[in-house]
Amino acid sequence: MPSIAGSRSSPMSIAGSDVSSPQKRRLRSNSALLDDLVSSPPSKPCSPLKSKSPRRCMADSPNKSQANGNEMVASHNLTKMIKSPKKRLLDSFLDKPIWNPTDSQQLSAVKEAMHVSTAPSMIVCREDEQKRIVEFCKQCFEQEKAGSLYICGCPGTGKSLTMENVKGSLAVWAKETGGQLPEILTINCTSLSSTSEIFNKILGKSQPQKKLNGRSTPLRQLQQLCSQKQQSSGMKMTLVIADELDYLITKDRVVLHDLFMLTTLPFSKVILIGIANAIDLADRFLPKLQSLNCKPMVVSFRAYSLEQIIIILKQRLMALPYTVFQPQALELCARKVAAASGDMRKALGICRGAIEMLETELRESSCTSNLSSMVRVDHMAIALSRAYKSPIVDTIQSLPQHQQGKEGYNNRRVKQVYIDVCKSTLIPPVGIMELSCMCRVLGDQGILKLGQSRDDKLRGVTLQVDEADIIFALQGIRFFRNCLQ
Repeated sequence: MPSIAGSRSSPMSIAGSDVSSPQKRRLRSNSALLDDLVSSPPSKPCSPLKSKSPRRCMADSPNKSQANGNEMVASHNLTKMIKSPKKRLLDSFLDKPIWNPTDSQQLSAVKEAMHVSTAPSMIVCREDEQKRIVEFCKQCFEQEKAGSLYICGCPGTGKSLTMENVKGSLAVWAKETGGQLPEILTINCTSLSSTSEIFNKILGKSQPQKKLNGRSTPLRQLQQLCSQKQQSSGMKMTLVIADELDYLITKDRVVLHDLFMLTTLPFSKVILIGIANAIDLADRFLPKLQSLNCKPMVVSFRAYSLEQIIIILKQRLMALPYTVFQPQALELCARKVAAASGDMRKALGICRGAIEMLETELRESSCTSNLSSMVRVDHMAIALSRAYKSPIVDTIQSLPQHQQGKEGYNNRRVKQVYIDVCKSTLIPPVGIMELSCMCRVLGDQGILKLGQSRDDKLRGVTLQVDEADIIFALQGIRFFRNCLQ
């Protein structure tokens, strides 16, 4: 089975690299340039020219001074030509005029740019994953061999978008090399009337001219085609992209196993790429596939980080000829989303919500001359609170100060952590009985689960809510933000 050699590197590995010479700058890829869009403090203004010391003035001749002057001019021109990509791109972003949200055309363009259905001009922060998938497909096509690949990652991490780019890259590669691109079949598993229908679709794509034999199932016919050289000669090379693979795992795992086993038959021409949202599915079903000798190559899409979310947001905004968001507003959105889920679709939705907050403010205000046209931090904060509003967050935010905490193991451990926090923050702790009572209240509200024990000190305490909800609920208050850190 084809496999891609080489260690996997982080897609953000370039972001922290230092540009030490013009030569290195020229060697950087477009994605690396976009990587420099992350907000950074403005550079310090140049200091005034220092006067030369008397000793240096005596050593300099008039001719030498003129030569040095010419060298300084040439150096200045060269510096302008090779201005760092980071400074150049940041200047182009900040030097734009502020947009006019009352202009319907501008408003429509901004909303479209930040819509999840709008495909960006290029994929950033997923270059490594895309390269591995493309190389896998090329290897299968060139060797005319079957193979399987499994893509996993949380929702909103760019899996489907990357696959669309992969298909485009493969089409360009086939045109450049003069090769023939295999049949591509994209299936959303949730749209199948039955799980076994997927074999019917594959058979119809790989042999469109052949009528289906009613006496045999599509799976059996595919197995026969892939097992006999004479019959497989009329079968087309087919790339099957099975999205929402979670559906097959939960509904019918036998169908999933049969699907991957098609790629291991001796004369198979099926290349399978399965995509799933749950990141633990690999651990749940890969051991069984390995025992069946059909373990796929795995490509994991990790949640977007703070820096990556900022890069992607600014990449979308670069196409606009005006400035829409305050940099601090974009950073706030990226920070909250990265802490909660790293879902890029969520970040785009929140940005659109912040734009709607600005619309409402301008519409309801009688005097718009004093209002800034940019989307500010307060607009973004309202959009974030609405996006992540949940009963759990409301409950945590409404708790008394002493009942807001992060996690624990048993009452004894909870008491010790609680006392340590109180000492570090210089607030008086409550007694053990009051602390136990607070834990019971939190248990009644579904935030904690209290175990059974005769000794109250040894009673287990388990957190019942998502830790991200707790962090989001408390990070707006400086006291608790310091405690959580």
